[in-house]
Amino acid sequence: MTHDRVGTDVFQLTQEFLSQMLGVRRAGVSVAAADLQKEKLITYRRGTVTVLDRKGLEKASCDHYGIVIAEYERLMDDI
Repeated sequence: MTHDRVGTDVFQLTQEFLSQMLGVRRAGVSVAAADLQKEKLITYRRGTVTVLDRKGLEKASCDHYGIVIAEYERLMDDI
């Protein structure tokens, strides 16, 4: 979703910030980032995320991404 908002494939996002935003331990963010890198969906180094495969990221999120986007759009239409 950050990728949606920043409009570029490279952006700053620290593990600490992600862990706070998601309510998980920083170690969990590290494991997830490593998994996404192994799948060649992103690169992540020193707080810099590079999206390599947007469609692959969406697929990896299962239905969750689509559900969140639909709700966001519904809420924004009300404004």
